[in-house]
Amino acid sequence: MLIGELARISGVDARLLRYYEARGLLEPRRGANGYREYDENAVVVVRQIRALLDAGLSTGVIRAVLPCVRGELPEFDWCVDVREIMDRELAIAEQRIAELQRSRSALAGFLEKS
Repeated sequence: MLIGELARISGVDARLLRYYEARGLLEPRRGANGYREYDENAVVVVRQIRALLDAGLSTGVIRAVLPCVRGELPEFDWCVDVREIMDRELAIAEQRIAELQRSRSALAGFLEKS
């Protein structure tokens, strides 16, 4: 399928699909005419990418774990280092949450004084 059809089916803009390609997340073939050609599995891969982005992972982390992702939900085959990568990302997210909670408390404190 061409990029326009993948965009329509997946609900992801063609510009974003080209970005995913540039980041090494999608690998289309090139037709004789130079057009990107995606196989049917590309729809699932795009949905996996979107789910992982929604979970707060960077494209670099997604590139590292994507080979071990199965299904649209997605689920993981715990390939070498994937558990470690995901544990690290969870720790980073928890640290960000703690920082945001401290900021929220400080802001709420300012509002209480006014």
